[in-house]
Amino acid sequence: MSIEAKYVHTNIVARDWRNLMKFYVDVFGCSPLPPERNYHGEWIKDVTSLEESIAICGIHLRLPGYAEGGPTLEIFEFSRQPERPPVAVNQPGFAHIAFHVDDVPAARQAVLDAGGRDLGKLHTMQVTDAGTITLIYMTDPEGNIVELQHWTYTR
Repeated sequence: MSIEAKYVHTNIVARDWRNLMKFYVDVFGCSPLPPERNYHGEWIKDVTSLEESIAICGIHLRLPGYAEGGPTLEIFEFSRQPERPPVAVNQPGFAHIAFHVDDVPAARQAVLDAGGRDLGKLHTMQVTDAGTITLIYMTDPEGNIVELQHWTYTR
């Protein structure tokens, strides 16, 4: 059985939500969608199944290429967080966020200049019956994986 659904947002848990928000605004042109979130209370414990009372703050960002009402990137910071294990592109679960850019090498440099890092190497390849893709996996300043890609379609 299928339900009627509409994609709404993806959440990133940040160590410093304001700094991470600035990265996505400055590098990718995301735009903040107020209000800033500042959640606290016992309901968070109920919703998250965390054993302790915790506070959450952050904001939603409008993703580039989408009008009002489009999906957002939600960046939240929890008042208490465990240490994060190293990330890898093949870890089970949500792996990365991808952005289509006009110029992958220039976007790569912008990510580096803003505190991100290379995770892999820049590569261009032919995809049968689709076109050519240029891509690279990188990380944002907090280690979340970001894919930069540019397609030239043959259809």
